[in-house]
Amino acid sequence: MQEKEIRAVYDAETVRVYQAYHRVIAEEAVRLGTFGPHFSMNRMTWIKPSFLWMMYHCGWAEKENQEHVLAIDIRRTGFDSAVRQAVASSYRPECGMTKEQWQAAVQHSDVRVQWDPEKDVSGQDLPYRSIQLGLRGKAVQDYVQDWIVRITDISEQVRALNLRRKAGEDISALLPRELPYQPKG
Repeated sequence: MQEKEIRAVYDAETVRVYQAYHRVIAEEAVRLGTFGPHFSMNRMTWIKPSFLWMMYHCGWAEKENQEHVLAIDIRRTGFDSAVRQAVASSYRPECGMTKEQWQAAVQHSDVRVQWDPEKDVSGQDLPYRSIQLGLRGKAVQDYVQDWIVRITDISEQVRALNLRRKAGEDISALLPRELPYQPKG
């Protein structure tokens, strides 16, 4: 079984997560310092602290409607709260509850968790899993209205890294330095 580990760029107050969006949503978010009217508050939004997993997911900012990669620094208190509230997005008997209990937990939680294989710069699986948190309802409201400290569009840096990566250059020293992260509480 692969090890589950949260790795992130963080400081005493914030944890960095990544999301990728269409230009309109991304530019609006950068301008406002949080998500605006083009962002749907009514659907689940997934935040990921792993840069390389995000690159795998958005195709290094080349997938349609994911051309703008945002580095979003959020309050550690919000991130930690989301981790504590999270319910697995799919049922597994080893989770310590019956399927019915899990279904009830899903109904009452606004946070889902998925542990996906971490990726290397080529998109290949690494021997540990990285966290993704899905936020809906009150959790997405808290994220947008309270947790976000800073939003940076890093799309140009992503494209530049991708060009170097495709040319066969070792870009590992240029990647964000993600360290193991232990939520409080």
